[in-house]
Amino acid sequence: MSSDQLSPLIADLHLLTVLAATRSFTETARRLGISKASASTRISELERSAGVLLVRRTTRSVGLTEAGQQLVNDMQPAFNRISESYSAARDLVGAPRGLIRVTAPVALGRQHLAPCVAAFLQRFPDIHIELELTDRFVNLANEGFDLAIRHTNAPPETHVAWVLCETRSLLLASSRYLARRGVPTHPAELAAHDCLLYLGGGHADSWTFVRNAKRKSGKPGERVGVNVTGSLKANNSEVLRDALLAGLGIGLLPDFSVPPAGKGEAALVQLLPDWQVQGFFGERIYALRPWSAQVPKAVQCFVAHLRQSFSHGFASALARQPSATPRIIPP
Repeated sequence: MSSDQLSPLIADLHLLTVLAATRSFTETARRLGISKASASTRISELERSAGVLLVRRTTRSVGLTEAGQQLVNDMQPAFNRISESYSAARDLVGAPRGLIRVTAPVALGRQHLAPCVAAFLQRFPDIHIELELTDRFVNLANEGFDLAIRHTNAPPETHVAWVLCETRSLLLASSRYLARRGVPTHPAELAAHDCLLYLGGGHADSWTFVRNAKRKSGKPGERVGVNVTGSLKANNSEVLRDALLAGLGIGLLPDFSVPPAGKGEAALVQLLPDWQVQGFFGERIYALRPWSAQVPKAVQCFVAHLRQSFSHGFASALARQPSATPRIIPP
């Protein structure tokens, strides 16, 4: 096929690569700014031109045929390179601009990322941000995101990972609950308490603690596992925070979800400061991006802004809980 014959098909071939990533005509149309009917029609026209079925449609899903998948596998590197080259050329002149699609956990996004975004957009009026807050794991490449903000212990090796700050999981309860049920002095005692459980990671009802090495009391490094039960499980730290404040039990929160120190019964108290819970909300907050040879200037500027904004961690929310102040990661 000559280049003259191929040129009219380029846009439809790109549409096919997007459809391969989203597996949805609705999401493909939204991402490309066209109607769902137009996306479907263009794929049908591409199939007629190719003389082979490329997409397998059902009422519940969209998939590629073997021919369609082979075509996407061959084309995707070229389209990625075109996108990177265009972004690099555009970044050579003028102020940073363009759209940045960002995903982040709900609680972290609402409480800390949203104020950063507002300040950033005032500083860079030619940049636009599309922010999706969700607690589910998002495949950045498949869903077309430029950046993810995540708290984790081990970022994917296939991604560029910028450290924003350290974070930690805290064991908390309200003064109201502790007055009623008593204060646990050892992790094993949690089995007899009402605990609020986080749905994530597959270990909601089993907590593991390690005694802090810097503490003089007890045996440093001692490890204790305890099975816990309670009346509430949730996959969102804001829900658990509100339940803690209501005095429903003892629970784990990431430090960024801890409310400012309150007064009287509204205050949350950190428990078992000699122990650190293992494997819950991650130890660092990262900005993540699938690896690419070029990082758009707009993304670079946004990451730099986030690193500055998060550089002090979440010490302000833990002003009356000195053992929970996170260590600051240098740039």
